[in-house]
Amino acid sequence: MASSFENYNRRRLISSYFSVVLSIFLVLFLLGILGLFVINSKKMTNDFKENIPMTVFFKNEAKDSILNAFDTQMKNSRYIKEYAFVHKDSAAKHNVDIVGKDFMEFLGFNPLQNSFDIHLKGDYVVADSIKKIERTIRKNEMVSEIIYDKELVDLVNNNVKEISFWILIISDYENISYK
Repeated sequence: MASSFENYNRRRLISSYFSVVLSIFLVLFLLGILGLFVINSKKMTNDFKENIPMTVFFKNEAKDSILNAFDTQMKNSRYIKEYAFVHKDSAAKHNVDIVGKDFMEFLGFNPLQNSFDIHLKGDYVVADSIKKIERTIRKNEMVSEIIYDKELVDLVNNNVKEISFWILIISDYENISYK
């Protein structure tokens, strides 16, 4: 009788050891996955934000010296990840490649403007930072228009806040439930 009771206790002890090891493994695994996600989430959001372009169009009266000065300003700016100058002739050729018809033959002139395609650093793709950058760029009198997708910027920032909020809730729940 004593040996069956000892066997029962031994099996119970082995199954409880197994349960404890499995539980600890699952908790550490989930915390590790969450930790990797949190560590990489900043990089992922910045990569996505940096792909939102801002296009600065210049008036047709803008001379090469003004465009070169703006180019130098962009090189020295801390908020620029990368930028590219797009000459109006190359923009027209690109448009012909896309559409398949040459609109300059129909119009008789090139209505497009010289522009800079700018990609901001991820930390600066926030509504108030973009407005400051836009005000700085508009100080140049030869800038005719600045275009970027305001709705996309707001949507990305709102989604990042919401995802961060839920990650915080989940991580706090895991910390509370396993204490």
